[in-house]
Amino acid sequence: MIETFIWIVAALCAIGLYLSWTAGRLDRLHARIDAARAALDAQLLRRASVAQELATSGMLDPAASIVLYQAAHAARQAEEDQREVAESELSQALRAVFGEPEQMEAVQEAPGGEEAAGELAAAVRRVPMARRFHNDAVRAARALRRHRKVRWFRLAGHAPFPMAFEMDDEPPVALAARPGG
Repeated sequence: MIETFIWIVAALCAIGLYLSWTAGRLDRLHARIDAARAALDAQLLRRASVAQELATSGMLDPAASIVLYQAAHAARQAEEDQREVAESELSQALRAVFGEPEQMEAVQEAPGGEEAAGELAAAVRRVPMARRFHNDAVRAARALRRHRKVRWFRLAGHAPFPMAFEMDDEPPVALAARPGG
């Protein structure tokens, strides 16, 4: 009788430790998502700021400046529920403006243009990496949250279900081909 009680207590302790470990793992994944989202937000803001700066610098022709400025401004001012669309539109504007290498060459020839082109190329290149890190963390958390034990024992608590950040982040030809940055 006492042996059975000891085995039951040991099994319950083992199950409790396993559930506690799983809840801790889920909490760490949620913290990783928050950190990755902050890094993604910083990279998106940097890209929009550099694009807006370049649009107002006078290095681009007036039509390209307007297109780029409006898209960058919209991306910076977008509400959370419209952010993915606004950022995709900025990517499309960047591709429209810098679709041809001639536009990038014109920017580089202007005073301070080489530095501006390098900053923009670096900002454009970092966005897909930051988005990939964020979405990988989201994918891992979603996979763990789909397990039956997590749902049955409500190990996720009241944390919202993590959502991936889906946007068009393909770089313009002229910026993707640019070395360095």
